Amino acid sequence: MTIMFSAPEIVQIVDEHNNEIAAVSRRIMREQQLIHRASYILVFNQADELFVQQRTLTKDIYPGFYDIAAGGVVQAGESYEESARRELFEELGVADTPLDPCFDHYYADDNNRVWGRIFRCRHDGPFILQKEEVQDGAFMPVDRIFAMHTRENFTPDGIEILKRLYEEPER
Repeated sequence: MTIMFSAPEIVQIVDEHNNEIAAVSRRIMREQQLIHRASYILVFNQADELFVQQRTLTKDIYPGFYDIAAGGVVQAGESYEESARRELFEELGVADTPLDPCFDHYYADDNNRVWGRIFRCRHDGPFILQKEEVQDGAFMPVDRIFAMHTRENFTPDGIEILKRLYEEPER
């Protein structure tokens, strides 16, 4: 019998100016609260509704929270764009959809310090949700998301990004 061990995910670590400085395991990144990179992909349908997913309870950060973006940590040796395409496929089963880069964004709280690159895309589904990461999902009007986040747990980095996107529409 062969026992398979999954290799640890190696994450790109950066400094406060988004310069690459190291590559460490995801576990070390979380334990030491190191600044890392992440891709965020906001998926809109033809009606301009945003796909909101509910994270599984097993996520290492913000478990069970609603999230306005597909995405995740950028692995060592990977570009933001490669990460975005990989994450969009892994989480939602979406491939070969044009991604529109919006802006880079720094977010920090007590548990998370991240430089993110935000992308938009248009896709009406259907989606194949990654059961390990996405519990459920649905399209919602953006104004409903802003109202809902005052009474439901949303990822704080995602809400900050959504506010920035709508406060600075020229980006």
